Amino acid sequence: QVLLVESGGGSVQAGGSLRLSCTASGNTYSPNSMAWFRQAPGKEREGVAAVFSGSGKTMYADSVKGRFTISQDNAGNTVYLQMNSLKPEDTAMYYCAAALGIAVLGELLGRFPERHEYNFWGQGTQVTVSS
Repeated sequence: QVLLVESGGGSVQAGGSLRLSCTASGNTYSPNSMAWFRQAPGKEREGVAAVFSGSGKTMYADSVKGRFTISQDNAGNTVYLQMNSLKPEDTAMYYCAAALGIAVLGELLGRFPERHEYNFWGQGTQVTVSS
């Protein structure tokens, strides 16, 4: 079993910053990939940022590119999301995801990974950006 523990969510004014953290614990090896997804009420869950541990390559949604930065620790099982210049449209539940023991086709195919390419998920942390 793998447990993803998230922290850092909260409320912030537009233009502010937040830093989310997520650590995968349990009897695991370093995940192949870790990512952040988000879901706003009435909308589908969308990928925000992903990092591929083997290559160190990162991917971002166009809507956050240049504002958000994903990073991981040396062990590769902790991922961070630095969110700067936050906008009201960034308001959503943010979910940490990890891929362990399964292929992450998104990296190979050059697209953001789909939800099913991650087999472990955090509980979600709310990010609210007020105007």
